[in-house]
Amino acid sequence: MGPQRIRRWESGALAHAVTDPFGQGPLPWLRGNEMYFDDTGRLVPWYVDPSPQTLPGTSRIPAPRASEGGPRSADDVHRQIKGFISTDAVTPGETIDFHITVDPPQQFSVDVYRIGHYGGDGAAKITSSPRLPGIVQPPPLTAGRTVSCHHWWLSWRLTVPSYWNVGAYVAVLTTANGYRSHIPFTVRDDRPADLLLLLPDLTWQAYNLYPEDGRTGASLYHAWDEEGRLLGEDDAATTVSFDRPYAGAGLPLHVGHAYDVIRWAERYGYDLAYADARDLHAGRVDPTRYRGLIFPGHDEYWSVNMRRTVERAREHGTSLVFLSANTMYWQVELGPSPSGVPNRLLTCRKRQGPGRPVLWREVDRPEQLLLGIQYAGRVPEPHPLIVRNADHWLWESTGVKEGEEIEGLVAGEADRYFPRVPLPEYLDRILLAHSPYTDAAGVVRHQDTSLYRAPSGALVFASGTFAWSPALDRPGHADARIQRATANLLDRICKRD
Repeated sequence: MGPQRIRRWESGALAHAVTDPFGQGPLPWLRGNEMYFDDTGRLVPWYVDPSPQTLPGTSRIPAPRASEGGPRSADDVHRQIKGFISTDAVTPGETIDFHITVDPPQQFSVDVYRIGHYGGDGAAKITSSPRLPGIVQPPPLTAGRTVSCHHWWLSWRLTVPSYWNVGAYVAVLTTANGYRSHIPFTVRDDRPADLLLLLPDLTWQAYNLYPEDGRTGASLYHAWDEEGRLLGEDDAATTVSFDRPYAGAGLPLHVGHAYDVIRWAERYGYDLAYADARDLHAGRVDPTRYRGLIFPGHDEYWSVNMRRTVERAREHGTSLVFLSANTMYWQVELGPSPSGVPNRLLTCRKRQGPGRPVLWREVDRPEQLLLGIQYAGRVPEPHPLIVRNADHWLWESTGVKEGEEIEGLVAGEADRYFPRVPLPEYLDRILLAHSPYTDAAGVVRHQDTSLYRAPSGALVFASGTFAWSPALDRPGHADARIQRATANLLDRICKRD
């Protein structure tokens, strides 16, 4: 397939953002510049470095350490500061290895934040590193389209104290001259909890185009040609590595979806444990120990182990809550890094070359057999969610009426019930929204929100839209009706009603 004319908002770390108005989410420290592409897909090598603007309600976030004039976002061409961790989710007492490049070489620091409500701040600074010496690390290694930085030297080792709370964390990297980048990571433990929140790190990595330099970077969606133009999915990588930074500002596409859920859930005091999708794949967490599993954001890439483990949890009586759409669409494999570290390479052939299909629905394991609905398509412009079965307990105390429209709640991508696709076994099943929208071709389609009770008693909820998570705690998108409905669901799961 030849080069595509991909505009800048359809490329790189912003891939699919044109259909996802909720791509990043309000992170108080993330207000920097972007990489820009002209209409031919060529990189435009200029950067604007404005001082970050303060978002409403975020004034209590500690000011970042930076030079006069405010922080500036690092980019993948100049690599002012970029980094990754070579460890998966960690438990208190374990260490996190940071691999960081700084160009030009200079001192840098690492401030670690934990995502949460924190009185409306959205995050709290937990610790800071001393000033660290920065070096220019070697260029990324490439094998075909696969990009890896596993050969970078260790820059800093952080031992996670035993008193740290489990949760989603972000390391904020700042150079002496004020450039900034980020590294997300997860702290988990084995303590009992009502709900286990699973961060979709496989999907985050699938979209990662690092480095967005017009030459080297590749994701499962894009790569570059020799003239610096973006190629489409047929020419993209089939294997991507976790041993590299995230493109752009260093945070994954759609990371804000998970952070929206976390802020809301911690605000209302839900008892949460945390883990990554790779923890589920590797068997490091036992989901049957929890009353419910929460999948908070876009979670498109699943391994066989992940699906088997979640299906066993449902059969055991553990409820499942899917707060996005296009879940479990691609089947993937995880492999070791060149040095033998397990689960550092993510492989998904998509439709490249001969072999078995990798869509779950094409191997007679459609998503609907687990979720109750499955992926239908993209939603070019937000549409209202149309309430159905308003007398159901999920809508209790929300004030909604049958057929009521909740504006903008069908957005990004949508799922629906497919009548010709098998359903899971259930004791009872109901659709709680049935919403028409117009796709990119002008065809009217429908989105569904689904809930069923498995024979084990487990509840399985699927929102069927990208916009559900932002409606929980995103400024400008929060909706009291969705907040109440989600609370009704989690309360019932936690009480095992």
